Amino acid sequence: MKKSRLTLFIFIALVLGVVAGYIYNTYVFADLNKQLSTAGAAIKAIDKNIEALPDTTVAAYKDLKLQRIAQVKLQSQATDTREDKLELYNILSKIFLNLIKMIVAPLVFTTLVVGVAKVGDIKAVGRIGGKTMLWFISATLVSLLLGMLLVNLFEPGKTMHLPPPDSHLSTGIKKSALSLTEFVGHVFPKSFIEAMANNEILQIVVFSLFFGVATAAIGEQGKIVIKAMDAFAHVIMKITGYVMKMAPLAVFGAITAVVAKQGIGVLSTYGIFISEFYFSLIVLWSVIILAGYIVLRKPVFRLLNSIKDAMLIAFSTSTSEAAYPKVLEELEKFGCSNKIVSFVLPLGYSFNLDGSMMYMTFASLFLAQSYDIHLSFGHQLSMLLVLMLTSKGVAGVPRASLVVIAGTLAMFNIPEAGLFLLIGIDPLLDMGRSATNVLGNAMATAVVSKWEGEEVGTQIIRE
Repeated sequence: MKKSRLTLFIFIALVLGVVAGYIYNTYVFADLNKQLSTAGAAIKAIDKNIEALPDTTVAAYKDLKLQRIAQVKLQSQATDTREDKLELYNILSKIFLNLIKMIVAPLVFTTLVVGVAKVGDIKAVGRIGGKTMLWFISATLVSLLLGMLLVNLFEPGKTMHLPPPDSHLSTGIKKSALSLTEFVGHVFPKSFIEAMANNEILQIVVFSLFFGVATAAIGEQGKIVIKAMDAFAHVIMKITGYVMKMAPLAVFGAITAVVAKQGIGVLSTYGIFISEFYFSLIVLWSVIILAGYIVLRKPVFRLLNSIKDAMLIAFSTSTSEAAYPKVLEELEKFGCSNKIVSFVLPLGYSFNLDGSMMYMTFASLFLAQSYDIHLSFGHQLSMLLVLMLTSKGVAGVPRASLVVIAGTLAMFNIPEAGLFLLIGIDPLLDMGRSATNVLGNAMATAVVSKWEGEEVGTQIIRE
C-alpha cells in the first residue's frame, strides 16, 4: 500500500510539475523569454558583423564589441531574474538530491564491504566479479551498437544541413581526456576521505573492495567489523526511508524548473530527435528485459514492478544516483542476497550505464549528420570503442555524457560547437537515460544473483 501511494504521489507531482512549468513559461516568463530571445538574436548578428570586419583596430569594431557586452549583460540579467523566480522549485529538488548524495557514499561503502566480506575468499569475489563484468561489458556493447544502428536508421540530423560553426565558439564543457593517467587517477583514490566527500563512486568501490577482502581475511576480528558495518548500513537504509518521503516534492520542483525554462517549444523544435531517441530507449529496454527474462523467467516482471518507483525518481530528477538507495532496498525484497546486491549494484553505477551509452553514440552521430559529415562503418565502430573507454573514466561527473561526447568529437573532426544543439534539450534526454541506467543495473544484479544459484523473485514482499 505504501509503495502504491508513493508511486501515485510521484506521478501526480510529475503532472503538476509539467502544468506549473508550462504556466510559468507561457505567462510568468513571457517578457523575460522575449528579452532572452531578442538578446540572443542580437548577439548572433553582432558576432557575424565582427567576423566580417577585416580590421580590428577601426572604431566600428570597438562599437560592435560594446554592443555585444550590453546585449550579454541584458541576457544575463534576464536569466538571473528567471532563476530567482524559480528559486523555491530549485531548492526543493536540491534539498532532496543533497540528502541522497549524503546517503550514497556511506551506503556504497558499508554495503559493499559487507557484501565482499560475506562472499569470503578472493576466489568467490573473482567468480562473482567475473560474471558481473561479463554482463556489464555485454550490456555496454549492446547499448552502444543499438544507438549506432538506430541513429543510422532514423538519421535525425540529415534534414538540418548546418554549416560548420565559427571556430572561435566554445561550449564551455570540459572535455574528457583519453589518457591512461587521467583514467587511473579517476579510478584509484589518493584519499578515501576525499573520495567520500566528492561522492567518487568508482574510487569508493575500489577502496571498499580492498577493505572487504582484508576484513574477510582477518577471521574472527573481521566478523566484528562486518557486524558493525551491517548495522551501520541498516541505519543508513532507515534514513533513506525518511528521505524518500520527500521524493514527490523534489520531482515537482525539478520538473517545474525544467519545463519553465525550456518550455514546450523545445519539444516541437527537436521533437523528431527526442521522439526517436526515446523510441530507441524503449528498444533498449525491450532488449534488457528480454535478456533478463531468459535468465529469470517470469519473476522479471515482478522485478520491473518493484523498481518502478526508483525509475520514476531517476526519470524525474535526471539522475540515477537519486534512485540508488531505493533500488538497493527493492532488490533485497526481490530475493537477491545482501552480499550480491552490495557487490554488484555499486559496480554498476560506474561500469553499467546503459542509457548513457546509447545516448553517446546516438548524439555523436546525430551531430555528424547535422553537419553533413559522413563517417564510414569503420569510423563509427572506432567511435563506439572510444566512447566505451572514455565513459569509464567519468563516473560521477556532472553531465558526464556531454563531457565524454565533447572529448570524442574532435577525434572525428566533428565541430565541438555542435554540442549547442544538445545542451538545450539535454535535461529532457537525461531523464530517459537515467531511468534506463536504473533498469540496467537492477537487471544486472538480479541476473548475477540467479547465476549464483539464488532463488530470486520468490519472496513475498511485505510492506
